[in-house]
Amino acid sequence: MSRGRFKTGTIIPASGIYSVHHLAHRLPHEVTLLRGETFPKCQKCADAVTFKLVRVLTYQTAAKDSSWRVTLYELPVIDGDDESAKVG
Repeated sequence: MSRGRFKTGTIIPASGIYSVHHLAHRLPHEVTLLRGETFPKCQKCADAVTFKLVRVLTYQTAAKDSSWRVTLYELPVIDGDDESAKVG
């Protein structure tokens, strides 16, 4: 971890909202990730992604034994990613 940033493949230390920064092809965005899972790779830039915790989820919002759970294994490429990186 460098300055509060995490890399693809490491274990997620806390459930929460994470800001995702890609190397070059898209603007930062946010994802919800769960503690104990692995930080996902990107379909386009693979491991050239870093994550920074924006907001921790409380027990009430991230129930430990929830019967409904989605694991994000890979950040999808969204149409227009190349164009969004050029804006600004």
